[in-house]
Amino acid sequence: MSRGRPKTSKGVDVKIDRPVVVGIDGSDVANTALRWAARYAAEHEVQLIIVNALGDPVVFGSRIGSVTTDIEPIRAASRKLLAQAKIEVATIANAGGIEVATQLTASSPASTLIDMSKDASMVVVGSRGLGAFRRGLLGSVSTALAHHAQCPVAVLHEASPDSRGSDGPIVVGVDGTPNSVPAIEIAFDEADRRDAELIAVHGWVDTSDFDFPVEDWSGAMRAEEEKLDDDLAVWRKQYPNVRLTSMVVRDRPIRNLFEQSENAQLLVLGSHGRGGFAGMMLGSTSQALLHSVECPVIIARGPS
Repeated sequence: MSRGRPKTSKGVDVKIDRPVVVGIDGSDVANTALRWAARYAAEHEVQLIIVNALGDPVVFGSRIGSVTTDIEPIRAASRKLLAQAKIEVATIANAGGIEVATQLTASSPASTLIDMSKDASMVVVGSRGLGAFRRGLLGSVSTALAHHAQCPVAVLHEASPDSRGSDGPIVVGVDGTPNSVPAIEIAFDEADRRDAELIAVHGWVDTSDFDFPVEDWSGAMRAEEEKLDDDLAVWRKQYPNVRLTSMVVRDRPIRNLFEQSENAQLLVLGSHGRGGFAGMMLGSTSQALLHSVECPVIIARGPS
């Protein structure tokens, strides 16, 4: 959240004024992530740091058709890539009045970005990069970040539109636990900034935690609707201009969140859900949707 924005009443660390970090590798999806990250940083009035991590030079060399341990040509190519990236986002940065920095490291991309997430407000990556198999669903870097980053992570897919300011809604998954709080806050804030409709989806199933059937369907539905209203009440007050639609569905949340994401400009999810345990890195719902949706996804780190 940027300066002057309301802080959460739940005590969530939103890391105001910390930079947005974006990892690039020259792939098309990384370029999409770069532009998205620049706009996000400009809207939030924070620094943008563009990162290229060399990793293992032997592995990198194999990507370009030759195995080499001569690091200097690789460093030169990376410096050129970062310089071009800075030029690519110059117009956005200048309009937003933000600083753009570049960073070249010799560490692996995943370890570099995870380490930088400790001091970032958001880490942005493409779903897969130059090192991924063509048919791979999610690259190793984005997977590692979704599991281990210490700040929210935005993952852009090859089919993701450059959708800042589009007409699509923002969709957030709400599971009725404290794990949803960071996702709800990000979703309300983004909807407010973009003047977008916000759709809050809560899915529940017709069995209890002990797999006993629920007999009073209508009563259970009312209870879930009331719980969702309570979970959203504080955010309605903080963001009175956001157009909110609440959805309670008697189904597991993956199907409904996927359907809503098809027309969305952004999907926001908690890092783990109702079935998660303390310290769990990524819940099954977030994991499944991260692999399957086409719109940008933000995974919001919840309390561990």
